[in-house]
Amino acid sequence: MNWSENNAAAASVEEHDPDAAQAPANSLFMGDSGELAMDTRRALVQLLAGPSLDGRRHQKLWPILVRDEAVIRRRLADLFLELVIDRDLQVAFTRQADTGDLEVPVLLRRAQLTFIDSILLLHLRQRLTQADSHGDRAVVSTDEIMEFLTLYERAANTDRAGFMKRVHASIEKIKKHSILQKIRSSDDRFEISPTLKLLFSAEEIQALTHLYQRMAAGEAPAQLAQIESDEEADQ
Repeated sequence: MNWSENNAAAASVEEHDPDAAQAPANSLFMGDSGELAMDTRRALVQLLAGPSLDGRRHQKLWPILVRDEAVIRRRLADLFLELVIDRDLQVAFTRQADTGDLEVPVLLRRAQLTFIDSILLLHLRQRLTQADSHGDRAVVSTDEIMEFLTLYERAANTDRAGFMKRVHASIEKIKKHSILQKIRSSDDRFEISPTLKLLFSAEEIQALTHLYQRMAAGEAPAQLAQIESDEEADQ
């Protein structure tokens, strides 16, 4: 087909569908007015769906994120969101942008942590640091988590059944946020996601560590009693 035939065919299409000639180059479906390529959209959706984009779990999306980081940051900024990315860990996630005194709609929901959640996350964060220092994978089992949290059981003086219920609820919550990732062929062993390194600030780690040390010394802080009371009220 020569050029004149191509030109005539294009004119015929425009005559029947005036919008056809104006369709974006990356149009993927009927009525699609998006500008991003398919793989870039997938990376953006994974970040919005959360809780993270992990280079090990999302091997096809990670190079796309790195390639199109600038445009993805712009799209997130339109939603008052910030992209947090660590190339060494190959982990990225979104969080609400710091808009100062500017009142903006909040798109992301903050997970409410119980006292057990916080203590467990601190323990997992410490295990992650230890594993990294030895070049190992950070792996924990349900039994290990239970054994660690028995310290909380003693400090809180809770009943065994109630304690077990709270621990299992905490594990399920952390699994839901992909901080604990189930290891194949194992029902009770999990790998700790490196995303956890980015979620705790140095100040938060110090505060939780101090509280844990007080518990280890046999002290039951007033904060613990109040949180325990609040948790029981929510049951």
